[in-house]
Amino acid sequence: ARSPTCPSLRMKFENILEEIDGCGWFQVLIVTLLCIPRVILPFHFLLNNFIAAVPSHHCDLSALDDGNIFGNLTQEQRLTVSIPVQEDGTPSSCKMFPEPQLHILSNSNNSDLATVPCQNGWAYDNSTFKSTMATEWDLVCDRKGMNKATATIFFVGVMIGAIAFGTLTDKFGRKPMLLVSYTISMVFGFASAFSNSYTMFGVMRFFTGFGLTGISIISTVLSVEWVDIKHRALIGITGSMAWSFGNMMLAGIAYQVNDWRMLMIAVSAPLGLAIITWWWLPESARWLIANGKVERAHLYLEKCARFNNRKDFTSKIKLEHLSDVVGMDNHNKTYSYLDLVRTPKMRRLALLTGIVWYGVASTYYGISLNITGFGLNVYLTHFIYSAIEVPAKMVVYFCLNTIGRKHCQAGTLLLTGTCIAINIFVPKGQWHVRTIVAVLGKGLSEASFTTVILYTAELYPTVVRQNGLGYSNFMARLGVSIAPLIILLEDVWKPLPEVIICFVSILSGLVAFLLPETHNARLPETIEDIEQTKKSQGNTNSQTSITN
Repeated sequence: ARSPTCPSLRMKFENILEEIDGCGWFQVLIVTLLCIPRVILPFHFLLNNFIAAVPSHHCDLSALDDGNIFGNLTQEQRLTVSIPVQEDGTPSSCKMFPEPQLHILSNSNNSDLATVPCQNGWAYDNSTFKSTMATEWDLVCDRKGMNKATATIFFVGVMIGAIAFGTLTDKFGRKPMLLVSYTISMVFGFASAFSNSYTMFGVMRFFTGFGLTGISIISTVLSVEWVDIKHRALIGITGSMAWSFGNMMLAGIAYQVNDWRMLMIAVSAPLGLAIITWWWLPESARWLIANGKVERAHLYLEKCARFNNRKDFTSKIKLEHLSDVVGMDNHNKTYSYLDLVRTPKMRRLALLTGIVWYGVASTYYGISLNITGFGLNVYLTHFIYSAIEVPAKMVVYFCLNTIGRKHCQAGTLLLTGTCIAINIFVPKGQWHVRTIVAVLGKGLSEASFTTVILYTAELYPTVVRQNGLGYSNFMARLGVSIAPLIILLEDVWKPLPEVIICFVSILSGLVAFLLPETHNARLPETIEDIEQTKKSQGNTNSQTSITN
């Protein structure tokens, strides 16, 4: 008889997936339905590239033309006599002469003339953007930090949401909290478009980010928990591809809708479709079993078997058999983030994944939120940065199944850091070379992000998997929220942001080598699966569990 206290003799959930087909039409339906919200995620996560864009601008000169001083001067001549020239020969964006210097028209030297900050606001070039937050609320010059801060505020919301949804999803289930995420994201996404002040917009964006992080982490876990071992990488890459296609779509949507308020509405509206498709999603059978809800789990498993044409499931897997699946001893226990650090190997795992996630996210967004300076317009640069992710993910899929998760994670981070380091030394004038290296680095950074999402879901046990991803996402968003502020350090020393991001990328890549390999390993169900030492590890296949 199977012993109720011996985990090694218990039925594993993977055994059940083998009986019902762990990658059949049922799984295809789940992944397809979850691809819809994953397409929407980059619409908001990288939206600041467009709604917070700063077009070319200079001080408003209308006050200087008192008494028709400018006379018949052309626009270029008006700028010449009113705006000082910077070291690179371009008109200053933040300074002006206190009064028109008409003599400059005959003597071009204006380096010794007194200047003052813009006195009457700014005039903006509206040829690319009809309006942005920067142009509406004059978030330029001394206030440009406020413009960058809007991205930070959004990602702080994402960071707090990761902690909240990590706890709530492990307690109340994947499916109910996914609906909560959809609803919060859509309501506050629309509300952001009608903000009448900077403060109101910041609050709305905070809660939009709070809701969106639930979509990000729950959709990943729900997909992985329904799929068998050999198809986990495929499902992970498929979900990640949805992000890339959404990212490319964002460039096109932003090009067509160049008013920032209408763009907010355009990228939030598709969440309505996600809410409709939510009704067809199943709850995670793993989570139901781990929490003692065996009857509901059996119903979903029967539905999966029928979908996948495995009609003999009921005769093979009885209701009472599910009680033998690892994790049932603890179904009355409530897990929290403290369980990530109570035991030695879980503590080590949390520390290492936190560092890696911080490095992956800060690197990816440090590159993605800085898309100027390559000689291309912002829409084309964003599209190219997005398009390179597709071949990068195809390569990652091959690498995940050949060299494994650990080496793929470490390798992509180290190579990303290398690309950033190369661009530090490439002269600004060689923008063709800089663009190629930057695009390659962007592809590698996305490859590292794709890997870490799947890798982390495989590392943490079912009972705290959502907590583990919530904590990891918190660390990631901590890095992301700081990334826009790091970019401001270019005012201190131009290459400083690249130096910092390069260092973080390489350091996190080295840390990734310390993580255990999960390729062809069963998902751990309990904390004991992580902590127990497999004496026979060298003589058995790693599919028994993930251990350190």
